[in-house]
Amino acid sequence: MREEIRNWIEQAKRDLKSAENSLKSEDYYLCAFMCQQAAEKGLKALIIKKEKKLIKMHDLVILGRKIGLPENLLLNCEKLSKVYIESRYGILENEPPYKKFKEKDALEFIFIAKEILEWLKKKI
Repeated sequence: MREEIRNWIEQAKRDLKSAENSLKSEDYYLCAFMCQQAAEKGLKALIIKKEKKLIKMHDLVILGRKIGLPENLLLNCEKLSKVYIESRYGILENEPPYKKFKEKDALEFIFIAKEILEWLKKKI
């Protein structure tokens, strides 16, 4: 495996670990964001492997389609893509991210990120 791809995968794993740590510390908004980041970096690793270039975007659905992600995972990517903005800029809705995200949200996002990374592991 090329070093560049390995680096993206390893960072995705570390982001997932940071998400789990944020869950433990009850920083659910940060957990949500780190789950999105883990999925994004994992998807980009496979895109780099297939297309030999980095795609600079954050939309997980578009990234997932580029690599043939199954429909059920694309639906989960849609959930995580929304998290990218909501966990960082939730104040736009007059509710700060730290108040908006709950433990059940964080648990769901960790499950989704793990599911995506497991699928990617089989392809890389």
